[in-house]
Amino acid sequence: MSTLTVFWIFGVIAMLGGLLCITRRSPIGSALWLVVTLFALAAMFVLLDAQFLAALQVLVYAGAIMVLFLFVIMLLNLGRPGPSDIRGTMGIGVAIVLAGVLLFQLRVLGTAAPPEAIALPPGTMAALQQREGIIGSVAGPLFDAYLIPFEIASVLLLAAIVGAVVLAKKRL
Repeated sequence: MSTLTVFWIFGVIAMLGGLLCITRRSPIGSALWLVVTLFALAAMFVLLDAQFLAALQVLVYAGAIMVLFLFVIMLLNLGRPGPSDIRGTMGIGVAIVLAGVLLFQLRVLGTAAPPEAIALPPGTMAALQQREGIIGSVAGPLFDAYLIPFEIASVLLLAAIVGAVVLAKKRL
Protein backbone atom coordinates (compact mmCIF):
# COMPACT_ATOMS: atom_id res chain seq x y z
CA MET A 1 0.00 0.00 0.00
CA SER A 2 1.45 3.37 -0.96
CA THR A 3 2.03 6.26 1.41
CA LEU A 4 -0.53 8.35 -0.43
CA THR A 5 -3.20 5.68 0.06
CA VAL A 6 -2.47 5.43 3.79
CA PHE A 7 -2.53 9.25 4.00
CA TRP A 8 -6.01 9.35 2.45
CA ILE A 9 -7.21 6.55 4.75
CA PHE A 10 -6.14 8.53 7.81
CA GLY A 11 -7.66 11.65 6.25
CA VAL A 12 -11.01 9.88 5.95
CA ILE A 13 -10.71 8.64 9.54
CA ALA A 14 -9.99 12.21 10.70
CA MET A 15 -12.99 13.57 8.77
CA LEU A 16 -15.32 10.86 10.08
CA GLY A 17 -14.03 11.40 13.62
CA GLY A 18 -14.68 15.14 13.26
CA LEU A 19 -18.16 14.49 11.88
CA LEU A 20 -18.98 12.12 14.74
CA CYS A 21 -17.50 14.65 17.19
CA ILE A 22 -19.97 17.36 16.21
CA THR A 23 -23.00 15.06 15.91
CA ARG A 24 -22.81 13.33 19.31
CA ARG A 25 -25.28 14.40 21.98
CA SER A 26 -23.04 13.35 24.85
CA PRO A 27 -20.14 15.75 25.51
CA ILE A 28 -17.94 12.89 26.67
CA GLY A 29 -18.65 10.90 23.51
CA SER A 30 -17.92 14.00 21.47
CA ALA A 31 -14.60 14.49 23.28
CA LEU A 32 -13.61 10.88 22.64
CA TRP A 33 -14.33 11.22 18.93
CA LEU A 34 -12.16 14.33 18.97
CA VAL A 35 -9.36 12.17 20.40
CA VAL A 36 -9.79 9.78 17.44
CA THR A 37 -9.50 12.75 15.08
CA LEU A 38 -6.36 14.00 16.82
CA PHE A 39 -4.72 10.56 16.61
CA ALA A 40 -5.52 10.37 12.89
CA LEU A 41 -3.90 13.78 12.42
CA ALA A 42 -0.83 12.54 14.31
CA ALA A 43 -0.62 9.57 11.95
CA MET A 44 -0.80 11.95 9.00
CA PHE A 45 2.09 13.94 10.50
CA VAL A 46 4.13 10.72 10.67
CA LEU A 47 3.39 10.03 7.00
CA LEU A 48 4.57 13.56 6.16
CA ASP A 49 7.87 12.78 7.94
CA ALA A 50 7.15 15.09 10.88
CA GLN A 51 7.51 12.65 13.75
CA PHE A 52 8.20 15.33 16.35
CA LEU A 53 4.98 17.14 15.47
CA ALA A 54 3.11 13.83 15.65
CA ALA A 55 4.48 13.23 19.14
CA LEU A 56 3.51 16.76 20.17
CA GLN A 57 0.03 16.21 18.69
CA VAL A 58 -0.47 13.09 20.80
CA LEU A 59 1.08 14.43 24.00
CA VAL A 60 -0.29 17.97 23.99
CA TYR A 61 -3.64 17.78 22.22
CA ALA A 62 -4.81 14.17 22.56
CA GLY A 63 -3.31 13.98 26.04
CA ALA A 64 -3.22 17.19 28.02
CA ILE A 65 -5.87 19.29 26.29
CA MET A 66 -8.39 16.44 26.20
CA VAL A 67 -7.81 15.77 29.90
CA LEU A 68 -8.63 19.44 30.51
CA PHE A 69 -11.76 19.17 28.36
CA LEU A 70 -12.93 16.06 30.20
CA PHE A 71 -12.14 17.71 33.54
CA VAL A 72 -14.28 20.71 32.64
CA ILE A 73 -17.09 18.48 31.29
CA MET A 74 -17.15 16.46 34.50
CA LEU A 75 -16.76 19.57 36.66
CA LEU A 76 -19.85 21.08 35.06
CA ASN A 77 -21.65 17.70 35.25
CA LEU A 78 -22.37 17.66 31.53
CA GLY A 79 -22.40 13.88 31.28
CA ARG A 80 -26.13 13.72 30.58
CA PRO A 81 -27.53 15.57 27.56
CA GLY A 82 -30.22 18.10 28.34
CA PRO A 83 -33.17 19.33 26.31
CA SER A 84 -31.17 22.26 24.88
CA ASP A 85 -28.42 20.11 23.33
CA ILE A 86 -27.76 20.39 19.62
CA ARG A 87 -29.48 17.62 17.73
CA GLY A 88 -27.56 15.30 15.43
CA THR A 89 -29.37 16.63 12.38
CA MET A 90 -28.05 20.12 13.01
CA GLY A 91 -24.49 18.76 13.31
CA ILE A 92 -24.91 16.78 10.11
CA GLY A 93 -26.24 19.90 8.39
CA VAL A 94 -23.22 21.92 9.51
CA ALA A 95 -20.91 19.14 8.33
CA ILE A 96 -22.61 19.01 4.92
CA VAL A 97 -22.29 22.78 4.52
CA LEU A 98 -18.60 22.67 5.49
CA ALA A 99 -17.97 19.76 3.10
CA GLY A 100 -19.74 21.70 0.34
CA VAL A 101 -17.54 24.73 0.98
CA LEU A 102 -14.45 22.51 0.88
CA LEU A 103 -15.52 20.87 -2.37
CA PHE A 104 -16.30 24.28 -3.89
CA GLN A 105 -12.83 25.52 -2.95
CA LEU A 106 -11.23 22.42 -4.40
CA ARG A 107 -13.22 22.92 -7.60
CA VAL A 108 -12.22 26.58 -7.84
CA LEU A 109 -8.56 26.01 -6.93
CA GLY A 110 -8.21 22.83 -9.00
CA THR A 111 -7.86 19.23 -8.01
CA ALA A 112 -6.69 18.19 -4.58
CA ALA A 113 -2.92 18.09 -4.33
CA PRO A 114 -1.18 15.02 -2.92
CA PRO A 115 0.68 15.52 0.38
CA GLU A 116 4.02 15.57 -1.45
CA ALA A 117 2.90 18.70 -3.33
CA ILE A 118 1.83 20.43 -0.11
CA ALA A 119 5.21 19.93 1.57
CA LEU A 120 8.02 22.46 1.40
CA PRO A 121 10.47 22.30 -1.52
CA PRO A 122 12.92 19.38 -1.23
CA GLY A 123 15.77 19.97 1.19
CA THR A 124 14.26 22.99 2.93
CA MET A 125 12.99 21.22 6.05
CA ALA A 126 15.94 18.83 6.08
CA ALA A 127 18.40 21.74 5.89
CA LEU A 128 16.57 23.56 8.68
CA GLN A 129 16.57 20.43 10.84
CA GLN A 130 20.29 19.87 10.26
CA ARG A 131 21.08 23.48 11.12
CA GLU A 132 18.81 23.89 14.19
CA GLY A 133 17.75 20.37 15.10
CA ILE A 134 14.20 19.05 15.05
CA ILE A 135 13.12 20.80 18.23
CA GLY A 136 14.75 24.07 17.23
CA SER A 137 13.05 24.05 13.83
CA VAL A 138 9.66 23.82 15.56
CA ALA A 139 10.38 25.97 18.64
CA GLY A 140 12.10 28.77 16.71
CA PRO A 141 9.04 29.93 14.74
CA LEU A 142 6.73 29.13 17.65
CA PHE A 143 8.52 31.45 20.06
CA ASP A 144 9.61 34.05 17.50
CA ALA A 145 6.90 34.68 14.92
CA TYR A 146 3.97 33.00 16.69
CA LEU A 147 4.66 33.89 20.33
CA ILE A 148 1.65 36.20 20.73
CA PRO A 149 -0.93 33.75 19.22
CA PHE A 150 0.61 30.96 21.31
CA GLU A 151 0.20 32.96 24.52
CA ILE A 152 -3.31 34.09 23.56
CA ALA A 153 -4.33 30.45 23.09
CA SER A 154 -2.94 29.54 26.51
CA VAL A 155 -4.76 32.47 28.17
CA LEU A 156 -8.01 31.45 26.44
CA LEU A 157 -7.66 27.89 27.77
CA LEU A 158 -6.99 29.25 31.24
CA ALA A 159 -10.01 31.57 31.02
CA ALA A 160 -12.22 28.66 29.94
CA ILE A 161 -11.14 26.58 32.92
CA VAL A 162 -11.64 29.49 35.34
CA GLY A 163 -15.09 30.11 33.83
CA ALA A 164 -16.00 26.44 34.27
CA VAL A 165 -14.91 26.55 37.90
CA VAL A 166 -16.95 29.73 38.51
CA LEU A 167 -20.04 28.18 36.87
CA ALA A 168 -19.64 24.98 38.88
CA LYS A 169 -19.09 26.93 42.10
CA LYS A 170 -22.46 28.70 41.70
CA ARG A 171 -24.19 25.30 41.63
CA LEU A 172 -22.50 24.12 44.82
